[in-house]
Amino acid sequence: MAKKLKTYETSLGFFDLAIAAPSMKAALEAWGADSNLFHQGAAKQSEDPDVVAATMAKPGVMLKRPVGSNGPFKEHAELPTNLGNATARPSKAARKPAARKPKKTSSRPADKAAEQKAAVAYEREQRNREREQAKQESARQKERDRRQQAIDKAQAALDKAEREHADRAGAIQAEADAIEKRAQAENARWRKEKERLDAALRRARGQSS
Repeated sequence: MAKKLKTYETSLGFFDLAIAAPSMKAALEAWGADSNLFHQGAAKQSEDPDVVAATMAKPGVMLKRPVGSNGPFKEHAELPTNLGNATARPSKAARKPAARKPKKTSSRPADKAAEQKAAVAYEREQRNREREQAKQESARQKERDRRQQAIDKAQAALDKAEREHADRAGAIQAEADAIEKRAQAENARWRKEKERLDAALRRARGQSS
């Protein structure tokens, strides 16, 4: 059975935010909050019938309005007109929701069927969001796999080139060693040959004298 939804409000940046969700945790996740805004006093459950009606019409969708205004919450809202220095960070006071107003008496009678319909719509929106997140994660994983394949291919090419270089350098070194041995052998042969010829020359000179 679909969980009953509640309306939650907070202020982040230049906007007041509202959402219909089954729990505070779900609202925080939808807002992308990295801390518990409810414990910090920066978020609350809304009892305003107009806000409740707006969020229940689009359960699971984050609605906005310019921070500090009393206008209707919408899926797409304009920036506040009194921003002043647009680059200045909103103060803590601006980030906190307005003080709780006296509870309005709703003229709308409780409609269990409407609540159930909103809860079902929220779950549908949640599934759509999860599918979109899964799709984005799949795309990111494919991109990671693609980059890893490119890295592996480049690494394999480098490893192959290093092996080929090592083989060629080894062959050249072997040739150099062989040439060095032949040079040494030639030098040894020449020393012996020179000694023989020098001896023959000395003998010939001795005979001529």
